[in-house]
Formats: sequence, structure tokens, C-alpha cells
Amino acid sequence: MILPLNIRALGRCDYEPVWRAMQEFTAARNAVTTDELWLVEHPPVYTQGMNGKPEHLLDLGDIPLVQTDRGGQVTYHGPGQIVVYVLIDLRRRGLGVRQLVSLLEQAAIDLLTGYGITAYTRRDAPGVYVQGKKIAALGLRVRHGCSYHGLSLNVAMNLAPFQRINPCGYPGLEVTQVCDEGGADNAADVSAALLSCLKQCLDRF
Repeated sequence: MILPLNIRALGRCDYEPVWRAMQEFTAARNAVTTDELWLVEHPPVYTQGMNGKPEHLLDLGDIPLVQTDRGGQVTYHGPGQIVVYVLIDLRRRGLGVRQLVSLLEQAAIDLLTGYGITAYTRRDAPGVYVQGKKIAALGLRVRHGCSYHGLSLNVAMNLAPFQRINPCGYPGLEVTQVCDEGGADNAADVSAALLSCLKQCLDRF
């Protein structure tokens, strides 16, 4: 059964107001609230997950840090990176958290395959990788059976700020992006393709 899914294209927005809006949306949900995907690009910001360790913050410089309520450690968001927030009623779709993580990872892999990029997951570290470098990161929160936060995919951005942290808590982890791996450099085109892949994956539930 294919359930309704609403897409919101938010453009470029500061991180914290979008995060607070996700919390409010999730708190106000009921049994018939339509699931949503929020597509956004953030100005430069580091975000630290609930269990984040300060030793993974190496030299933040003038980029702000937001302590947030997703899982995971520290990551970076900035222009040229696609972020898709996944506001899904997991119980209604019969999805577990691990299944949702796998679904998001598979959508990113499907997208990259379309650009001729071979990508894969790692059992020990959520996300999507290309030749040992991380290209997509995941972080989720589930409240009352409903998810928020989601997936970020590096498309065509300044990767230097990742060098000021241990990305996702892994010292020395390299990152990459779609344009550097031979894919597109137009974030709008990649966004549309990623949303199509996500919807196809979600339609299986």
C-alpha cells in the first residue's frame, strides 16, 4: 500500500529553526498526519548528536555548533549539501528504525549508481561511502514511533570544514562529494533524483 507523502522544499534555512519545526511537527502528529520529506540546504553549521563527545570537535573556528537531539556524533552542513529530513510514522508503515536507516542508505546508493558511482554501506558506521570516503551521513530521532532528522548528501560544497572535526566521530575519516566522484554538480538536479529514489524506497512499505 502506497501511503501519502508530502514534499516540502524549504530552500536555504538556518539549522535550528528547521530542527525546532521538526520537533513541533512530530509532537503534533496524530494517526492520520501525512508523512513528509523536508528538503533543505543549511548555511555553515556543525551539529552534535545527543551522545556527542567533545574530543571530536577539533577546531570549529567561526562556524557555529548546535547541540541537537539526533543520534550520532558531530557532522557539518553547508551550502552545496542536500539535507532530507524524514518525518515518517514508522508504526503506520511497519518500519523499524534499522529498516529506515537501511532504506535511506539504499536510496543514496541508488542515486549514486545512476551517476555511475559505486557506493556502499559499512556495518560498523552508518552512512554511504565511496572508495573509503563518506559521501552521505545519517542521523535520526524517533519519538512515539515517528522519525525526524534524516540524511545529508554532499553534492558540490566546500569540504574543508570537515577537517576541523572527526566526522561522525571517526578520526581521520575522509569525505567526498558527488561532483568529485564524476557525478552532477547541480544540487537542484541531484535533489530531484534523490527524492525520486527515496519515494521509490518508501513505496515498498
